[in-house]
Amino acid sequence: MFSWTLFSTLEKITPMSHPIEAQVWHLLKLQTQAVDPTAALQLTRDEPPCSRHSCLLFPPQHLHLHLTASLRSPLLKLQRRMMILKALLGIILLQYTHETLATKDDLRHVDPLIGSTNGGNVFAGATLPYGMAKPVADVDGQNTGGFSTDGSNVTGFSHMHDSGTGGNPSMGNFPLFPQYCKDNLVDNCKFPKAARAIHYENDSVVASPGYFALTLENGVKAEMTAAQHAALYRFVFPGGKAADGEDLNPLISLDLTDLWDSRQNASISLDADSGRMKGNGTFLPSFGAGSYQSYFCADFIGADVQDSGIWVNDRAGSVQQLFVTRGFNNFYLQAGGYMMFDPADDRTVTVRVGVSFVSTDQACKNAEAEIPSPDDAFDTLRDEAETAWSEKLSPVEVTPGGVSDDMLSAFWSGIYRTMLSPQNLTGDNPLWKSDEPYFDSFYCLWDAFRAQHPFLTIIDPHAQSEMIRSLLDTFKHEGWLPDCRMSLCKGWTQGGSNADVVLADAYVKNLTGIDWELAYKAMVNDAENEPLEWSYEGRGGLQSWKNLHYIPYLDFDYIGFGTNSRSISRTVEYAYNDYTLSVVAKGLGKDYAIYSARSGNWQNLYKDDEKSLLENGTDTGFTGFFQPKYINGTWGYQDPIACSALASWCSLTSNPSETFESSIWEYQFFVPHDMAKLIKMVGGPDSFVARLDYFHTSGLADMGNEPVFLTVYDYHYAGRPALSASRAHAYIPSSFNATHSGLPGNDDSGAMGSFLAWSMMGLFPNPGQNVYLIIPPFFEAVAVTHPETNKTATIRNTNFDKTFKNIYIQNATLNGVPYTKNWIGHEFFTQGMTLELTLGDKESAWGTRKEDLPPSLSDSVDINGN
Repeated sequence: MFSWTLFSTLEKITPMSHPIEAQVWHLLKLQTQAVDPTAALQLTRDEPPCSRHSCLLFPPQHLHLHLTASLRSPLLKLQRRMMILKALLGIILLQYTHETLATKDDLRHVDPLIGSTNGGNVFAGATLPYGMAKPVADVDGQNTGGFSTDGSNVTGFSHMHDSGTGGNPSMGNFPLFPQYCKDNLVDNCKFPKAARAIHYENDSVVASPGYFALTLENGVKAEMTAAQHAALYRFVFPGGKAADGEDLNPLISLDLTDLWDSRQNASISLDADSGRMKGNGTFLPSFGAGSYQSYFCADFIGADVQDSGIWVNDRAGSVQQLFVTRGFNNFYLQAGGYMMFDPADDRTVTVRVGVSFVSTDQACKNAEAEIPSPDDAFDTLRDEAETAWSEKLSPVEVTPGGVSDDMLSAFWSGIYRTMLSPQNLTGDNPLWKSDEPYFDSFYCLWDAFRAQHPFLTIIDPHAQSEMIRSLLDTFKHEGWLPDCRMSLCKGWTQGGSNADVVLADAYVKNLTGIDWELAYKAMVNDAENEPLEWSYEGRGGLQSWKNLHYIPYLDFDYIGFGTNSRSISRTVEYAYNDYTLSVVAKGLGKDYAIYSARSGNWQNLYKDDEKSLLENGTDTGFTGFFQPKYINGTWGYQDPIACSALASWCSLTSNPSETFESSIWEYQFFVPHDMAKLIKMVGGPDSFVARLDYFHTSGLADMGNEPVFLTVYDYHYAGRPALSASRAHAYIPSSFNATHSGLPGNDDSGAMGSFLAWSMMGLFPNPGQNVYLIIPPFFEAVAVTHPETNKTATIRNTNFDKTFKNIYIQNATLNGVPYTKNWIGHEFFTQGMTLELTLGDKESAWGTRKEDLPPSLSDSVDINGN
């Protein structure tokens, strides 16, 4: 007998390649035994250790093919056959691996410009995952996220931004602006924001993870990349001559402002010898209370400083320090600093900008530590940013099955946006000293709890755990879990105390490293204690909530202060908040019954004889809706279609109503913990499905706002999972696509991106519960490798059709065993299960039985509504 290694090579083989191996393996065995029935083959693999950067996409594996045969075998004939088959095996595996790798190689499917127009407000610039430094070009049009391809003008290049938010534009502090001054006279330069604004060359914009570039119409090319707390710019000037024939001198100004000119006061100092500007400013948050201080440290490298000074409005001087304030009459004075340079041979000026919320010294230390050699660091820093993004995206892989590049771009870009915010400010928190992580830009949890944080739980559980620890540390030091937070400030509360849902979601999915006793204490604080100022923390109206069991219309709240509206949406959200608290309480062995009981308070605002008419008087045909109720128990009234896409917009500050940013029609479906009882109350599954259909086809549904998310999948609870799949395809790609205007509304720090990513992966979470609702993925297969257990969960479609004719599940197996439930738990990810879905072009009976439906608190309904 002898043993011969026929095949031993380093291949990047994914777990999803096993079916391909099986086919070739069968062929190898047949060929071997045809020559020598005593021969035996053995296929083994081992996984060599990976360094931090060497296994970005899939772990490489050594594949070994061993032949054991009798010495009497016709060896030459056997060897020749095996060599041919070895080559065949290699080719097939290589082709299969290439299809999988191609979806992620070099991040080529991520487009940061998706959602940068049409109100998506996505940050399109350079950053690290959860990075604080976020450099990009700022425009004077749709500039909430800094940049937009809406045809507006560039006003500067600033270093910190939020992404996808509503409200006022966020941050954009201390923008730089490169230009030439006519005849090299500083007073000929354009310093104020409106005067210096200039368009960019439309075809010059380049955006990719960790990199942003464009060319201004004045010929200056601007490139930027980022570290965690520092930005690096490379400005390449076009060259030119003054009237006297001398070369024009590049000038870069720095403006002591932000995107929405909220600066209260600011200062700057310059050192021409070292080429450094540093300073600070006090600014207002874009959607919250109070103010914040921001600090910068800018170093100019690559050209000698010829002149420097400060500017105020449209005049400049050689003074090297400046302090500016709004003044008693709120007059806004535009001001900043500048440096003019001798023309360098390569006409390039590099600028390193460190940022901090702590101090100017800290901003300088951040820059020096993260970018120690800025003159030659740009390409290296960009590569490091790309590597960081590759690592964060690496848990997910897809087999496209022939779908378009646009669909792949929409999917991967959605995942990318889930990690733009929150921002990791650990070590840069001036508010309190702590060894715990500190994250900011929870903007807002009302948006993010539904899909973004559950998504991070599966692809980056370590970061999600750190975010929760940050929320709890905020509770320890400020007394309340935040509901919204940006630039160190408390943001306005939009509904309930929805950090509770984020905590409960992590609890039921067994995230580690979290003090759950502290979490329980924080959640109870939300449920039991009303703050003096509940417009930005906690819950208001708790006396009414505990005694009347709903939030009244025009409530009399003598304990605290807040915007006394949204009685319906606060009631249904408080009910769910209390449910999530009951889940954690029960798991910890605490008193949970009181909170479980309160979770049913939503029923007290259900008016079973309320009708809904369209504005033209047409009856929608449905009866039974939530309505506001006074303290004395009598009914108020709000038109069920008010605040919908068919009526006027309602917000916290504009046209406040009894539902926040959505209609009664939309909020009627928000009972995530007891959909069975809701379905029974509206007349059973058929009636419920008819309502959902009407809601989604009549124009009432607002896909641009997060309360609509779960309504796309609520069909599961009525035993019609096929209709959830159909509804998801109705919105993707019509409302969610790969264009710059490819989002239906604000991305809200990645909330829209996570809805899209979940939907295309074929699952959707009911947050705060161990429930994922199943539809077919938009690809032939999707796999997620859990970063902590290293187990790979796979969803694979049989009969997949890239034109999406086959979008209905006919049957399913889980780890090879028939599976009929239309939902699955988090163990799918942590244990690395395989879900095989057989698809067809018609709705089937799969997932329709009562025992196949997702759990409800009451479980009081069967498929016939009994």
